[in-house]
Amino acid sequence: MKAFEALYNEHVKAVFRFAMSVAGRRDTAEDLTSEAFLALYRNLDSIDETRLPGWLLTVVRNRARDLWRHQEVEQRHAEELVSPDVAPTGLPLEQWILEGAGLKPVHRTCVMLRYVYGMTRAEIAEETGLSETQVKGHLQYALELLRRAYPRT
Repeated sequence: MKAFEALYNEHVKAVFRFAMSVAGRRDTAEDLTSEAFLALYRNLDSIDETRLPGWLLTVVRNRARDLWRHQEVEQRHAEELVSPDVAPTGLPLEQWILEGAGLKPVHRTCVMLRYVYGMTRAEIAEETGLSETQVKGHLQYALELLRRAYPRT
């Protein structure tokens, strides 16, 4: 452990500076630096210490590339989900759930527990003290309001 601490103290500033230059954001650079030293810790027995600064910087570069690829895929899928031809005229869905004029607090609670937290009607009934029939009715009412607010085009 002391050998790892010595290596960490020797290289952390350079690795972090490189991560900052690659990522441009402090939080991301901190994550990349942490991942590089975690990889070092896991592979300490098999790494030639004379190659360490370069090895650590390569880990940062590769993790940054992975991060960029992941962000690119997420962005591509997000763009596919948003259809430019169909734009709801009312509030965004999340805002509608939280602020919709027709929804009472009990409806909001049921919708959030069901569709955000993934609870079953029985779990919602147990959590709220309502009967399953009441939960079903509140969900149906909220979904009907949702259908009216966001008609299919």
